[in-house]
Amino acid sequence: MARGIFGKLASAAGLVTAAAVLGTGIGSAAHAAPLPHREESPAATTKATLPTTLQIAGTDSPEIVVQQADRPDLFQRMLSEVNWLSAAEPTTNKPGSDKLGPKYTITVIAKDKPTQQYDLYPLAAGGPRAYRPEKQPNGTASAGWFYGRLTMSESLRLTGAPLKPKPDVVTGGIGGGIGEEVDRKELDPVAIGNEIAGDMRNLFLINAAVLVVVLIGLGGVAFLVRRRI
Repeated sequence: MARGIFGKLASAAGLVTAAAVLGTGIGSAAHAAPLPHREESPAATTKATLPTTLQIAGTDSPEIVVQQADRPDLFQRMLSEVNWLSAAEPTTNKPGSDKLGPKYTITVIAKDKPTQQYDLYPLAAGGPRAYRPEKQPNGTASAGWFYGRLTMSESLRLTGAPLKPKPDVVTGGIGGGIGEEVDRKELDPVAIGNEIAGDMRNLFLINAAVLVVVLIGLGGVAFLVRRRI
């Protein structure tokens, strides 16, 4: 009888232990697996914040709007004049007000939301200047003045700003500028070499002709002198 009682107690203890282990496992699994939630992909977030429109307000011109979808080349060209200003360190102090020239405020817009704003002075004395205001559409930034790209005036002119063309500005990076389109023949080393060779040949022929004329003249003088003697 005692052996039967001990057997029943052992079976009951085993059932209690198994139930406890099973309950612990289910609780851990429920705690480890959070509820699924939707999250926007990084690609979608980045695409939503890409600039799509540029608004240019000048002191001497009406507001100009450049859409990326309508004029992609001009949009990228104008955007390159200001997109580096957001994280750059100021490079100069504010010039005198009488040396700044006309101001063009450019606002960068992502879809319908303004994200950045800068003041451009393409005709400032000593070279183009750019100003980053402290108050930005999406917050605040450290205010600062910068030397702008030499291409600033030409880029603004192509958007419709009343500025004179600068064909002497050639393609380059910051400070290098982007100017009028250059004919490829002007940059072709073979064409340049042929042109130089042609000029040298013409110069040689001219020199040879002059030498022949001089020799004929000397021969005629010598003939006359000999006849008189």
